[in-house]
Amino acid sequence: MAEELKTIGIIGAGQMGSGIVHVCALSGYDVMIYDVSTERIQSGLATITGNMNRQVSKGLITEEARREALSRIRPAENLDALADVDLIIESATENEQVKRKIFSQVSPVLKPEAMLATNTSSISITRLAAATDRPERFIGIHFMNPVPIMELVELVRGIATEDETFETAKLFVKRLGKTAAVAEDFPAFMVNRILLPMINEAIYTLYEGVGTVEAIDTAMRLGANHPMGPLQLADFIGLDTCLSIMQVLHEGLADSKYRPCPLLVKYVEAGWLGRKTHRGFYDYRGEKPVPTR
Repeated sequence: MAEELKTIGIIGAGQMGSGIVHVCALSGYDVMIYDVSTERIQSGLATITGNMNRQVSKGLITEEARREALSRIRPAENLDALADVDLIIESATENEQVKRKIFSQVSPVLKPEAMLATNTSSISITRLAAATDRPERFIGIHFMNPVPIMELVELVRGIATEDETFETAKLFVKRLGKTAAVAEDFPAFMVNRILLPMINEAIYTLYEGVGTVEAIDTAMRLGANHPMGPLQLADFIGLDTCLSIMQVLHEGLADSKYRPCPLLVKYVEAGWLGRKTHRGFYDYRGEKPVPTR
């Protein structure tokens, strides 16, 4: 029998973490949010409040639902504050060592029956589970960005994940109003295994001078009916995240077709990571985004 979850702990108050808190609170869960600083937690809470306010203004949720959801969210000052949660979802940066460190630190704090999950978009669930004291109660729950809007969630079992953990995760995703797609534990799973090589190829197309930023994005929007061009999408995802996923694919599958484009590496080295740093393939510092190449 799948377990009933009541309290969810989210580690990471950034774009993805705050989005997960948002949907959990609206779905009736009590939620605790943790990050490395009070400032980051407060920034995440401000983002959640702003996004819920927009949902109310658009008639997507009621004012009462907004108030009730916000009342269910509590900041966690330290990892010890997460001791009584039923499920932890880690949503830190896409770096395996960072994630493994988080799991090794939080595992001893939790009650024995608590579940652990990661929102990783590419890293091995089996390897991350090995950093915990409960690999059988560990699973990948990969939300899509922006979490309040995107319907899909990838569920990924590690080699040790028990059936009860998997069934509980499926019910959790269903209660959030999301649709689960089950992926095997291979590098980048399904969505990013397909999506990121396309983005990487678009960057190669720019790198080789086949087209400009605007031409490539226009071609894919109008020629392939994509809602967003691949370079615009890369900026939205974050170029550092795109590079990390391509490196996981390249190293994990040992195939040269996944080699990150040198231009992507150069942008990341420059600190031009996309929308979050206001410069990537577009410059976002003015009234209208302007291509940087």
